[in-house]
Amino acid sequence: MDPTAWTIDPAAGPAELVAASDLFDFPVSEHGATEFLAMPGHRLLLARTADGTAVGFVSGVVMRHPDKEPEMFVYELGVAESHRRRGIASALLRALALEALALGCTGMWTGTERGNVAALATYGSLGATVDDESVFIEWAALAEAFAPGTTPFSA
Repeated sequence: MDPTAWTIDPAAGPAELVAASDLFDFPVSEHGATEFLAMPGHRLLLARTADGTAVGFVSGVVMRHPDKEPEMFVYELGVAESHRRRGIASALLRALALEALALGCTGMWTGTERGNVAALATYGSLGATVDDESVFIEWAALAEAFAPGTTPFSA
């Protein structure tokens, strides 16, 4: 693909994200987009074709802990199926890394499924290493998990 056939820039506003809902896991709400874009340290970059159509995105959040330097968490990365294998995902991650560096981040990290071969290949091509020891813990229904009378988490 001709590298000039698409550009990467920050999302212009909530309406643009709502219009690009097909790139996300679920439909984007105006409220959700507005809140995300307004939160300090939150970034969302869009890859757009020459006609302005969004064909990919990457979102990230600056994470900071008192005993560590700031890091960029790659929250989500998505490219329209019709535009995959053209370097868009790698370009989005490079653009997010530049944002992270400008914000003082010293590292960038994310999680994915072991079976996500495309994501692992993309991350590896950009110098990332896979930490085989990490385990992600999720509370999908937080209110239910911590409701009175529930048992505490145990390993």
